[in-house]
Amino acid sequence: MRRIVRNPVPIDLRLTLGPLAHGKRAHRVDGDTIWRATRTPQGPATLRVSGGGLEIEGEAWGPGAEWTLDHLHELVGVQDIADDFAPFGVVAQLHRRAPGLRFGRTRSIFEPLLNAVIGQRVAVKAANRSYVGLLRRHGEPAPGPGGMMLQPTPDVLASLKYEQYHIFGIERKRADTIRRAAHRSMRMEEAAAMSSPDAMVRLTALPGIGEWTAGQVVQVALGDPDAVVTGDYKLPHVVAWNLAGEPRGDDKRMLELLEPYRGHRARVVRLLKAVGETPPRYGPKLELMPIEQW
Repeated sequence: MRRIVRNPVPIDLRLTLGPLAHGKRAHRVDGDTIWRATRTPQGPATLRVSGGGLEIEGEAWGPGAEWTLDHLHELVGVQDIADDFAPFGVVAQLHRRAPGLRFGRTRSIFEPLLNAVIGQRVAVKAANRSYVGLLRRHGEPAPGPGGMMLQPTPDVLASLKYEQYHIFGIERKRADTIRRAAHRSMRMEEAAAMSSPDAMVRLTALPGIGEWTAGQVVQVALGDPDAVVTGDYKLPHVVAWNLAGEPRGDDKRMLELLEPYRGHRARVVRLLKAVGETPPRYGPKLELMPIEQW
């Protein structure tokens, strides 16, 4: 099945869909083409998106193909016009360098929630390694071409014992959170139809899910350009360095600097991460923890 989406404003697919990338088997970039394996209310699907600018083509396979293409315009951020976004200073410069960055929404809660929980308090490389390992062992092939993989279903994740998570470098605390979320996946998915504040309340009511994890989910599932993620290890430094020339910052300082952009604070953060400057380092990188060897 194919669908053409025409956009009122140019869209950069790589920048817009970049936050969905967690392992090449579930999300892969091939030149100007992006492959995505996902589960929909109508079943699993593989989506291939290509183009950009004012016209995007989507092609999908599997039982969920029609649903995926029906919501393709939301995924690539066609609805994210942002006429009221008025950047100034450094942010205005970055916005001119990345005019095609949009906030899309996946309308899926559990998929980004699994990624976010795996990413709690570990280096990005370690989180990706754990996710890919879990995907290969307990996921399943996605329909159609591309060699994509679907992440494990909530039922499968809920049935796994702790030892089956440990071999992928996921300690008991994160494993228990994943299993709790999987047992309540239907309640979690209801948050996709809520406002961002209500979705945050629903998600953080589950033990093991804090504001950082819930914020990560709300940004991509609901496409909220104002959902600032707090509790991140590096993000306050990125914001403080780019907006104030300060090499270090905390959540309080980050929110203070982002306040003039309320309504688009997450948009500013994504611009800073995509095309902004990296703050200076004063120590070694966060070490990978070989949890699976403990």
